[in-house]
Amino acid sequence: MRTAYSVETVRNAERELMARLPEGALMQRAAAGLAAACAQVLGRVAGRVYGGRVVLLVGSGDNGGDALYAGARLARRGAGVTAVPLSPERVHGAGLAALRRAGGRVAGSDGARELIERADLVVDGIVGIGGKGGLREEAVPLAQAAARSRASVVAVDLPSGVDADTGQVHGAAVRADLTVTFGAHKPGLLIDPAREYAGSVRLVDIGLPLPDEAAELEALQHADVARLLPVPGVESDKYRRGVVGIAAGSARYPGAAVLAVAGALRGGAGAVRYVGPAGDAVIARYPETLVSDRGPGRAGRVQAWVVGPGAGDDAGTVAEVLAAEVPVLIDADGLRLADAAAVRARTAPTLMTPHAGEAAALLGVGREEVEGARLASARELAERYGATVLLKGSTTVVAGAEGGPVRVNSTGTSWLATAGSGDVLSGLAGSLLAAGLSARDAGSAGAYLHGLAGRFAAQGAPVGAHEVAEAVGRAWRDVRAVERGV
Repeated sequence: MRTAYSVETVRNAERELMARLPEGALMQRAAAGLAAACAQVLGRVAGRVYGGRVVLLVGSGDNGGDALYAGARLARRGAGVTAVPLSPERVHGAGLAALRRAGGRVAGSDGARELIERADLVVDGIVGIGGKGGLREEAVPLAQAAARSRASVVAVDLPSGVDADTGQVHGAAVRADLTVTFGAHKPGLLIDPAREYAGSVRLVDIGLPLPDEAAELEALQHADVARLLPVPGVESDKYRRGVVGIAAGSARYPGAAVLAVAGALRGGAGAVRYVGPAGDAVIARYPETLVSDRGPGRAGRVQAWVVGPGAGDDAGTVAEVLAAEVPVLIDADGLRLADAAAVRARTAPTLMTPHAGEAAALLGVGREEVEGARLASARELAERYGATVLLKGSTTVVAGAEGGPVRVNSTGTSWLATAGSGDVLSGLAGSLLAAGLSARDAGSAGAYLHGLAGRFAAQGAPVGAHEVAEAVGRAWRDVRAVERGV
């Protein structure tokens, strides 16, 4: 599992560690890791370190010092390194001296754009993790020049101009090909829109004492998801494995019901009950489904409900499901039709799965506000409704009803932005709820499998939601292969 920590937590850990180390030792650790990463990049873009052209964009903080010391290491290996201090009077003095001793040069900002145009590598050491807001005016032309150039851009700890704690981007920011981060991931490296600016991320361990319980974010990996997935035992039957109820679809949107059932059948529960007006379409496609036309309350026993995909204006069914004393997943039209007080009053777990537009409507803000502050939006929704919230999108995040670290999904593909994809996810996560997972785990594991299935189904080409559902089994096997050591 990858974890991300707030700036305050990282700073406190740095102070604790620096108190036990010789002066400057921590920066040297960071610089060594940064230099090693930069050397690998130079090997790819220039063929070797010796003779490679490197430009350091140096701010006044410790990031600038890291860049200067890393530049000195590259210069000693024969790279042509030029530092461009943005505030010469506040540059890290010892780092600058080390660069000069190693044969590096210093240039003013006037000729920096020409240097960047000829560079093989640009190192962004402008602003550290404590920076707020976009780039300062004098740094913007340099970031733009780096973006236009053929050079690879490596960011020190975090791309300058993005918010480390929230993932927000207010104004211009550096776009990196690689971000070398120290000690721990920062939330902004895992959350869009900032994640788009980070490129690939490499973590350099510098020995920070960071307890797991202090994490702000968690990103599950194969082994973590494998431990969550339900596996039937020798005495299992379809009812012991859990039954998930699907209340979805309408005369206008029967396909939503079919797709939600498709996801549910592949989600680990032993049986799927369907309630709604699309029973004929469901049974024609999936004859193993238990179809009822008697409403949720008389459909038979279930361990969890999914309500809302393609439901149209059927507020009565939504209200009936919310009154059930089992876990409930609310999606799509169900989010619009659900009474907020009824959601808050529920004692059984509730999982809400909005996309950015639906989340914006629930919060009473613009969609762009949710997309620019995904972490804060998911947390606010979870607090308002007393529910676990899975906010879908370019970065899917899961905020628990009880607080704690927000989970970020690391799988997925932009090809999942297709009609019906969310219906498949709802059925899949709802089935995991019925199989006994908590709302937080069901949402997290469901998003992970769904994203992985999207990759497998698409393979770089357009894909339909039904194909994503069909690929869930492959994703499940791929995840469990790690646990079995395959």
